[in-house]
Amino acid sequence: MDIFLQQIINGVVQGSIYALVALGYTMVYGIMGLINFAHGEVVMIGTLVTITVAGLLAAAGLPPILAGLGGLIAAVLCCMALGWGLERVAYRPLRNAPRLTPLITAIGMSIVLQNVAMIAWGRNYLTFPAFLPKANFEVAGAHFTAIQLFIVIVAAATMAGLMLLIYRTKLGMAMRATAQNPAVASLMGVNIDRVIAAAFVIGSALGAVAGVMVGTYYEIAHYQMGFMLGLKAFTAAVLGGIGNLAGAMAGGVLLGIIEALGAGYIGSLTGDFLGSHYQDIFAFVVLIVVLMFKPSGLFGEKTGDRA
Repeated sequence: MDIFLQQIINGVVQGSIYALVALGYTMVYGIMGLINFAHGEVVMIGTLVTITVAGLLAAAGLPPILAGLGGLIAAVLCCMALGWGLERVAYRPLRNAPRLTPLITAIGMSIVLQNVAMIAWGRNYLTFPAFLPKANFEVAGAHFTAIQLFIVIVAAATMAGLMLLIYRTKLGMAMRATAQNPAVASLMGVNIDRVIAAAFVIGSALGAVAGVMVGTYYEIAHYQMGFMLGLKAFTAAVLGGIGNLAGAMAGGVLLGIIEALGAGYIGSLTGDFLGSHYQDIFAFVVLIVVLMFKPSGLFGEKTGDRA
């Protein structure tokens, strides 16, 4: 029972990160029908920018919490600009191209961003600065840290804010109208270009927040860290129903719990030797099962292909 509860806590924390990244995929796909495979690299850029800016602010004498906040703000602004640039330069010219063309472009932009990050920050792993006290708590024999609690609270607040934006603002109404029928939304006065750019910008901002959470949780960062994280977040989006915001959130948390339970119980059976090695397998097993038996995802609806 202790192992079960502990892995549930670990899974919720990891799943909260997956959910934030998956929202970036879902927002873009829901409006454009495009899988932005460069989104994982946007998350990676956000993490590395936070390390650089927070390190400079800490060296200037700011307290760790203020240095971390400054790094987070810088990461969000940088990723928002990067998301806007990707949409404007790489995807907008291909908006009416065959589906395979922007998909290949997204993969190409992912490789480009990886190499830019490698040139800027180097090949070595970077240490993420500690912003929060490493306090430990215990509930029914399971342990969690202040960092884990912080990640879950921030992720929940961010996702709640996004839902309010989508369902309670004019921009959100324009996004939903564009996702339903871009041509009709355009006839009703919606600026499609601005709506799509806003989706990229907001999704990239969520990715920056997720990147800071990853760095805070694992305390390291690397120029290739976005690749696997992006694939898992994409799996979470497919699991919940890609294009569905609530589905992306639920899919992310569920995937985190599946991974944690699988790795935890395999680790307990093998003396904790194989658990971490098999953790990444579960995400892709889930992806295969979902695509085989429910391609629309847990919360997705079956829709016809767009013309």
